[in-house]
This record gives sequence, C-alpha cells and structure tokens, in this order.
Amino acid sequence: MSGAREALKRWLGFLAEERRASPRTVEAYAGAVGRYLGFLEQHQGGALSLADLGKVTAADIRAFLAYRRGGDHPLSPRSLSQALSAVRTFHHYLDRRCDTPNAAISLVRGPKVRPGAPRPISEDQAFGLIEEAAEDPDRAPWEASRDEAVLTLLYGCGLRISEALSLTRGEAPFGDSLRITGKGGKTRLAPVLPAVRQAVNAYLADLPFMLGPKDALFRAPRGGPLTPRHVQALVQRLRGRLGLSERATPHALRHSFATHLLGAGADLRSIQELLGHASLSTTQRYTAVDAAGLLSAYAKAHPHA
Repeated sequence: MSGAREALKRWLGFLAEERRASPRTVEAYAGAVGRYLGFLEQHQGGALSLADLGKVTAADIRAFLAYRRGGDHPLSPRSLSQALSAVRTFHHYLDRRCDTPNAAISLVRGPKVRPGAPRPISEDQAFGLIEEAAEDPDRAPWEASRDEAVLTLLYGCGLRISEALSLTRGEAPFGDSLRITGKGGKTRLAPVLPAVRQAVNAYLADLPFMLGPKDALFRAPRGGPLTPRHVQALVQRLRGRLGLSERATPHALRHSFATHLLGAGADLRSIQELLGHASLSTTQRYTAVDAAGLLSAYAKAHPHA
C-alpha cells in the first residue's frame, strides 16, 4: 500500500469493521478526509504517496482549514473542528498501522467551539405532537398508530431516531426495559413506561404486514423499513398544524425527555445512563437549559419581574 487514496480506503474499512463506527460516521470521515487529500493533491499537482503524507506540515493543514473556512460553502467553527478531528484520526491510523508518523498534526489547533445547549420543547408541546399523530386524518389507521408509537418512544424512552428505528419485531411486545445499542456500539437499558408499551402494542395490533423476528419493527406505507426521513417529515408536518417552531424536531423529543426528568428531580448520573452519553459533561448541558427555564418561569410569574 503506497498511495494516500488506498490508505484512506483501508482506514474507512477499519472504522466500519474493527471500530464498528456507524455508516453515518464513516461517511462523514470519508468526506472530510477525502477533501483534505484533494486539497493536498491540488497543491502538489498529482497523487500522494504515504511518504508525502508523512511530510505534510502544520502550515499545510492550517491552509486546508483556511480553505474550508472560506469558499462558496464555508464551514462553521463546529464543522471545521469536526473536519480537523477526522484528519487527526486518519493521521493517527497512518502512524499506528502504516508506519507513517506525522508530528505536525499535533501542532494544529482547531477553532474554539461553544457547546450549543439542547433545544427541548415543553411537556404540552410533546404531548400535542403525539396526540396529533394519533388522530391524523391523512394517515391510514395503522400508520397513525405507528407514528404515535414512534414519537412516544422518542419522548418516553429518550431514544435517538436511529435507535428507535433499529428495533426489531422480535423485541416487541416490550417488557419493562429495552436493551439499546447506541453510538459507538455502547449498550444501555432503557426503562419502558406503560404508555410506551401501550402505544407499541396498539401499533402491532394494527400492523398489516407479517414480519420476521429480525425485521425492522416500524414499517413504511409500502412495507419497507421506516426511515429517519419519514419521522422528520412527520414531525415537520405536525408542528405546522400545531403552530410550533422549527425547534420541534424528533431529536427535540429526546432533549425534552432529559430536561423534563431533570426538572422533576432526576440526578444527572441517572439521566446520563438513560441517554447513553459517554461523558457526564454532555449531560450537564441540560442543567443550563433547566436553569434557563426556571428563570424564564420566574420572570413571567413574579409580580416585580
């Protein structure tokens, strides 16, 4: 293996097969490092060898970041930081697996990124979305049952869309908990509320398709697996009917799950486990959200506010 492009191909295979990275992660890394190699090839005037990658300087990498910061489609600081992270991970692989070290990558700092606070919706808005889905006149009854079940899962268990849609027919009807495989292949137990169990059971009773135990539980109108795009389009349509803002998304239901638990007195460690966060610092962002909500309620209700 002597070429940079061949190294990229091997690295992506390593991520997918050995590191068990999600297809979305592999795709994002392929795009970021592919553009990085393309930038270097353009400046060198041809294909790159492994030896060339070992000679890349900190100035070269900074020039690449400056290039990605400008142009017709400039990256935000967060996206730029993610691109640099992908390049670092690629060079780490070259060092460990291809005997091609490059110390320059450690000299480059990415842009400062302020962590964005989660954007939850209120309890009334969450319930409104679920109820609107259940009574949707534009859907067949089984589809309305399905939509209600999916949204109830997102809000009732705090699942990501991908986690909810990866559930199989063999896992339903649900017991008291679900074993969920989240980001990075990490597994966790998600307690199942009676309302979640009832919504999924109602969907199963209405489901017009015969499914095998390993088939995806939630199905599209023609019988194929339901996709994230289906759920996103559903919530977009429902929020339009209810007059909700654009922040009412499927993922906002997961954020609301965490924020409402925190507001009810749940501790951060428990919420971290329920969400499947690897770091407590990720979960701690919800304390800022909850404090903001408390101050907002105070400002509206106090006579002297």
